[in-house]
Amino acid sequence: MNDKLSSILGEASQVFILTDENVAPFWLPEVAHWLHCDSAIDIVIKPGEQHKNLQTVQRIWKTFMKHHADRNALLINLGGGVITDMGGFAASTYKRGIKFINVPTTLLAMVDAAIGGKTGIDFGGAKNQIGTFADAEEVLIDPVFLSTLPRREILSGLAEMLKYGFIADAKLLEINLENYQYYIPLAGEIKREIVAQDPYEAGLRKILNFGHTIGHAIESHCLTTDYPLLHGEAVALGMAAALWLSVKLCGLDEKVLHDFEKQLPMLLSEAEILLSEANIEPILGYLVHDKKNKGDKTQFVLLESLGKPIWGVEIPEDTLRVSLEYTIINKVSKR
Repeated sequence: MNDKLSSILGEASQVFILTDENVAPFWLPEVAHWLHCDSAIDIVIKPGEQHKNLQTVQRIWKTFMKHHADRNALLINLGGGVITDMGGFAASTYKRGIKFINVPTTLLAMVDAAIGGKTGIDFGGAKNQIGTFADAEEVLIDPVFLSTLPRREILSGLAEMLKYGFIADAKLLEINLENYQYYIPLAGEIKREIVAQDPYEAGLRKILNFGHTIGHAIESHCLTTDYPLLHGEAVALGMAAALWLSVKLCGLDEKVLHDFEKQLPMLLSEAEILLSEANIEPILGYLVHDKKNKGDKTQFVLLESLGKPIWGVEIPEDTLRVSLEYTIINKVSKR
């Protein structure tokens, strides 16, 4: 344990650990022991995006109050992106903000969700509608947590890592199930560098949303069905649509799109995807809630070439509809 972490833990009046029912049996006792906080108060919630809501946050706040947590309390978020997003939000709003530490246990959280100071919960059926910008005191990344992660979760994280390959460093487009751990530090460093330049998403940080605008709409729609998608799976579909749009509107080399289409079956191999043309209009309906909208205009991130993203692109709805038809009908339903 480093000196900074020891100081944070030593100064805390109380320590709480937020995790979910999937992670707790594997890692809760070990992490509490590792951080020398065996007397920490555990908050174990149900897993999944469907529980990333205000009702769960209220439960967390009520636990803080039950134990008379003051402004010097500390929350440790032990889990994937749902836990780090929601735990960060709960901590940053309780008594106007208590400290928190992120201990990501999924690949996606290690390379994205736990880094960068964004917190949030879903609201009104839309992703991350309520949230804050608040930095974790520390983000503790250890690939040992990946040893208990299902293959589907690994694939979800790979999609998020590929995003960095498209927008920043093409080396990350070489990742696969055998070599991905080698690239975890690079992916995290790319995000940290972008966030350092634009912490509140005024400009450059928007490139991190490549594939996410359509991806979030697909994810939100699928949450209303019996076959929800993991975040990375929805982002993979969103990136396919974004690459198609980039070819049509920005002159992106079509080979980039076709190379990614070869990876798509692998990324979606563990998902049950029952999307058809009938789902396109409902998916488009979720775009009105996108956080990056200006007025009623949805803003997209596209690519002129690898490592050269552009943001703030407005796309006619008819063109968006065709991109979804291409992705869902031609590339998903026929896989």
